[in-house]
Amino acid sequence: MQPRTTSQLATPALLIDLDALNGNLRTMSLRHPGTKLRPHTKAHKCTNLANLQSQYGHKTFTCATPREIIGMAAAGVGQDYLLANEVVDPNRLSALAKVSQSARVTIAVDSETTVMAAARAGLRDVLIDVNVGLPRCGIAPALAGQLADFARTQKLNVHGVMGYEGHLMMIDGHEKRKQRVAESMQLLARAAQDVGGEIISAGGTGTFDLHDETCINELQAGSYALMDTHYAKLNLPFDQSCFVLGTVISKSTDWLVIDVGLKSLGMDHGNPSVQGFDVMFCSDEHTTLAPKKDSVNINVSVGDKLRVIPAHIDPTMSMHELAFLVRGDEVIDSWPIDLRGW
Repeated sequence: MQPRTTSQLATPALLIDLDALNGNLRTMSLRHPGTKLRPHTKAHKCTNLANLQSQYGHKTFTCATPREIIGMAAAGVGQDYLLANEVVDPNRLSALAKVSQSARVTIAVDSETTVMAAARAGLRDVLIDVNVGLPRCGIAPALAGQLADFARTQKLNVHGVMGYEGHLMMIDGHEKRKQRVAESMQLLARAAQDVGGEIISAGGTGTFDLHDETCINELQAGSYALMDTHYAKLNLPFDQSCFVLGTVISKSTDWLVIDVGLKSLGMDHGNPSVQGFDVMFCSDEHTTLAPKKDSVNINVSVGDKLRVIPAHIDPTMSMHELAFLVRGDEVIDSWPIDLRGW
């Protein structure tokens, strides 16, 4: 029987505040309606959440792994998927080709090898992945047109370009970040002229409001739905809607310990946050907290529950099998995190 309140949940437990989630989806859909947003499923790994995004008018999705596309298609969520990642595994590409028989599957390519791998698997739709400054995937902008020409010789449909200015998401200062993003997108615009096609895809949560005057016609954003302390530093108009619930399991004079640790939190962006407390450190299954010096009326006992705010939402989601939808302390429903794995 599903718990009715958060106090009945075994911890650590992943919570999604349904009202905050809907508020975030509504805010983004008003700024980037319909196909102007291609939500990134890697941020939540959950077909139920993707289905809610589709109810806000978004029918096209960005995915990071073949598993995400296959799972989305099996759940009947969306009919147009972009794999914004290079793949050379023939089995995974063949599985995507099967999905492409009933839905549009476009795959990013940045080399002749990835082009040939897609063609051999029977995939037909590609975007040229362009390096716009992040030292990750993507071909040099000056070579993008040449790769597009090669892809067409392999009978592939080149629908345009994509890039990711992930290295600019946390640049201090809105105007400085906007300028750097504009410079990065000039590289993508030049590549798009050489490549051709109808799609220019880029962006993310941290730059969602910086593309009004850039070349892109679809934004890839994912973390906006759930948020984390990392993106909260930018003062974006999105509320924290995801938490990891923990139980106080030990208490000393100067600190207390909850049962949320490294194995239930994405830690690459630093320590999580807990309202009213300083995080001293995280262990495998524990987080040690000290009351903030300016906190008042904090009276926590062993057995009480606290909400932990992750620093990086994407890996946090992939560490949990189930998310509980809540309104306050009421448990409304539960959603499987069903797109995990590869």
